[in-house]
Amino acid sequence: MNARPSSRLVPMLVAAGAAILVAAVGATMTDIGPWYQGLAKPSWQPPDWLFGPAWTVIFSLAALSAVTAWRDAPDQPSREWMVGLFAVNGVLNILWSALFFRLRRPDWALVEVVFLWLSVLLLILVLRRYSRTAALLLLPYLAWVGFAAVLNLAVVRLNAPFA
Repeated sequence: MNARPSSRLVPMLVAAGAAILVAAVGATMTDIGPWYQGLAKPSWQPPDWLFGPAWTVIFSLAALSAVTAWRDAPDQPSREWMVGLFAVNGVLNILWSALFFRLRRPDWALVEVVFLWLSVLLLILVLRRYSRTAALLLLPYLAWVGFAAVLNLAVVRLNAPFA
């Protein structure tokens, strides 16, 4: 029996809405004004304009991953576990921006980014149980957060201490 079109559409809308919400809240936390521009940054940091498109691709892949895993999960408890993991990841994603940009504490953000990276890894490991495709769709996210962590470390080393 085929699923009703509305039952297939709801997970897509929820995943897209959640991705847009996390991206929008994170963007409101991100201020690349004078304080950020005044930070010493490594020569290998990508240009500022690249971060928006990179995050757009990552959030799109994450939403697609969530929908794919949702459809392939065997039961409702598995789906609820996945939603919880994505929610924790979203909170950690927003928290990093708040720590780094709002509170101007790259040192605290450096500690937090470890938990963000681990949350992506946990998502990959859990989703892989239901859908290899869903897990693979999160690999760019894991790589980007890993790169962001190294960049965050470089910023801390070049600018510490923070008050």
